[in-house]
Amino acid sequence: MPVGILLTTALFIVLGVVFSLGRGAFLIAGYNTSSKEEKAKYNEKALCKFMGKSNFVLAFSVFLWGLSNLVNQPILFGIGLILFIGTIIFMVIYVNTKNRFKK
Repeated sequence: MPVGILLTTALFIVLGVVFSLGRGAFLIAGYNTSSKEEKAKYNEKALCKFMGKSNFVLAFSVFLWGLSNLVNQPILFGIGLILFIGTIIFMVIYVNTKNRFKK
């Protein structure tokens, strides 16, 4: 498995752990640039936990890319790519609808 894939997977896992602990909100784009008044409107822990779960799914997707190369099964890359893109689309829609993370 290529080193880049392993490092990317490890990065997503580490970020997933940090976010799952309710920390690392400063790493979330958009949230980190909000004013203190705007940040006070959001449940930071819930947002971080959602981002943590999402990062674990993204890590699995990237892992599938490397595994497809290792076992020479291009279908795994396709599954990983669809899962990755689908997860990103889901994250954007979920976070930006119905004020889910507002206090």
